[in-house]
Amino acid sequence: MEAGNQTPGHLWPRWIFLRLLGLWFFSAFYSLWFQARGLIGPHGLLPAAPYLASLGAQLGWKRFWYAPTLLWLGSGDHALLALCAFGMAVALLLIVNLWPRAAVAACTLAFLSFIGALQDFASYQSDGMLLEAGLISFFFTPPGRRPGLGAASPPSRLSLFALQWLWFRIYFESGVVKLRSGDPQWAHLTAMDHYYEYGPLPSWVGWYAQELLPHAFHAATAFATLALELVVVWALFLPRRFKIALCLLVTPFQIGIIATSNYAFLNYLVLSLGLLLLDDRFLTKLGLRTPEAPMVEGAPRRRAWLWMERVVLGWNLYATTVLTTFGALPFLPTWPAELLAPARFANRYGLFAVMTRQRDEIEFQGSPDGVTWTPYRFRYKPQDPAEAPGLYAPYQPRFEWNLWFASLGVWRRYPWVVTCEQRLLEGSPELLELFRGDPFAGHPPSQVRAALWHYHFAMPDEKRAKGVYWTREEAGLYAPALQRLPDGRIVRAE
Repeated sequence: MEAGNQTPGHLWPRWIFLRLLGLWFFSAFYSLWFQARGLIGPHGLLPAAPYLASLGAQLGWKRFWYAPTLLWLGSGDHALLALCAFGMAVALLLIVNLWPRAAVAACTLAFLSFIGALQDFASYQSDGMLLEAGLISFFFTPPGRRPGLGAASPPSRLSLFALQWLWFRIYFESGVVKLRSGDPQWAHLTAMDHYYEYGPLPSWVGWYAQELLPHAFHAATAFATLALELVVVWALFLPRRFKIALCLLVTPFQIGIIATSNYAFLNYLVLSLGLLLLDDRFLTKLGLRTPEAPMVEGAPRRRAWLWMERVVLGWNLYATTVLTTFGALPFLPTWPAELLAPARFANRYGLFAVMTRQRDEIEFQGSPDGVTWTPYRFRYKPQDPAEAPGLYAPYQPRFEWNLWFASLGVWRRYPWVVTCEQRLLEGSPELLELFRGDPFAGHPPSQVRAALWHYHFAMPDEKRAKGVYWTREEAGLYAPALQRLPDGRIVRAE
């Protein structure tokens, strides 16, 4: 065991982080198991097959670089489910620490295959975070079938720093974009006043946080967010006691975000990366025993492996450093970052640069006669005012997330919303899986429309009197309504 003035090891932080990384990969594949066919299957909203065929016609052999996916081999429903099953299986191997290095590589490849074909449904920063963490963790993970803590192969300083650097960038770049955006809500410390209400998928805890806590609390959390992202995270580059204090500070911060919102696996991953600020010396004091054999940082490695690690992670560190400067160093070439961009292995992050100022929700409704309209019930997003917002992260409902983004713009930027209307008129079972059920019991309506509603958190007195978490007002149609003619053709409703 290391003692005295030796450099603290990171065997336990690595072991814990990799088990958690396996969980987040598993959650990503598990959520895709229920959604992939409705999103990119042959009868989905954005079928992968024609998308990949179009790329092939335009790019030739370059298509494999710009869309790195195993789905080039086939993108039918069975292929999508097989890829999900494979991803969940290798994620379980990583969780139980069986062939972990191969498992990390397989998880990353399988997830990259989905991201390369999901199109609009892979536009989230969390996807890039998971892929980047997977790439770096391939070199961070110990080799072998059952390596245990991997005392014979401790993590290299380069791979450990690359993961810590990823953690730092997520925070710091998020702080920078808040300043660069010029959003007055951050300048006036009002950004958190309606944060819990207007985010993509709120939770019931968020309702209590917003409605029962005073403005002073929300102003303090806005200031604390800026201070943490722009200043406090620099403690990463200070001696170990500052890193430990930093971990103890950011962990409850992330737990608070997890409890009051549903950002899929994003905050879980950031929380897990933060645990790498700890070391074995600290965790030993908490009762975790480390091996008696010395853990020497930088133990001998095969030259080919060491060379590959330095090239790949060095490339990643350079590319991400260029991105983190936001163009402040124009003399640095950007092509290394551009080459990694299609695989999302080098990303620029920046969360909540501009806070939304209202909540609009798109609701699909069907009608047999154009007079009586019945809503299709969502699984996760706000709809029934009396239903409490749920807590379901790290599960990621990509369809409902994208509907929130679509509500911020016009339907022409999100043509898949109209495709959704068409699929509902067709009674597509793959698409209906994205909803809580089929309100027409297998008999599709003759008309479908996408209505728009304004939503607000109910005030405490309204909640007590009516038992509702939301109030809402209809705001018209979001997109053109469609109807199915007697001959089966689908046209725009008059």
